[in-house]
Parts: sequence; structure tokens; C-alpha cells
Amino acid sequence: MELRKTFQFEAAHLLPHLPEDHKCRRLHGHSFKAEIVVEGDCDPALGWVIDYADITAAFNPLWKQLDHHYLNEIEGLENPTSENVAMWIWERLKPALPLLTAVEVAETCTARCVYRVK
Repeated sequence: MELRKTFQFEAAHLLPHLPEDHKCRRLHGHSFKAEIVVEGDCDPALGWVIDYADITAAFNPLWKQLDHHYLNEIEGLENPTSENVAMWIWERLKPALPLLTAVEVAETCTARCVYRVK
């Protein structure tokens, strides 16, 4: 069984390793969406894999660091590409959420990154 829970955060960033004239090198912001994906067996007594509230509780400390912040100033996100944001979330979330199988980060409604460790 696979469950997905989506969180939204507003944040500013710039991509410092791009050429000066690249639009993403300039300071800008996104309404990011992070989708947290877990997999596991459905508990026959409870009828679920995990309580969605447990996913929220695990993600909430990360959300507080990301929402309405300048991502480049967060340790580990000095180059905050979608790929790096997804890996950053994974590394901090996996210990608290052992059933985690993927982190998806969308910076626009048409552009997203999926990170999973196989």
C-alpha cells in the first residue's frame, strides 16, 4: 500500500552556480509542494498503513524551517535546487518516518523532482 501526503511551503531562493544572466540566478520565490510518500502493509485491525497525522508530525519541524524562509541560508541548502531540497527533506525525514519511500518536490505546477533511494 502506498500513501501520499502533500505539504506546501512558500520560500525564496537563488541558484548560485548558474551563469549571472540565468533567470534562476536571481532571487525569486516559489509556492513549493512537497509530497511525502510512504509504503507498507495495511494493518488489518486499524485499516491503514500509518496515520496521516504521524506523517504531518514528522514533516512539521522541516516545514517550519522551510516555510517563508530564504532557502540558501538553511544549512545544507546553499544550492537549493529542487533535487537538493528533495534530498535534504529525505535525509531529515527518513529517521522519523521509516516507511518513507519517496520525496517529491514541485517548484511550479509543471516542474517537479522525485527522490527515492532503492
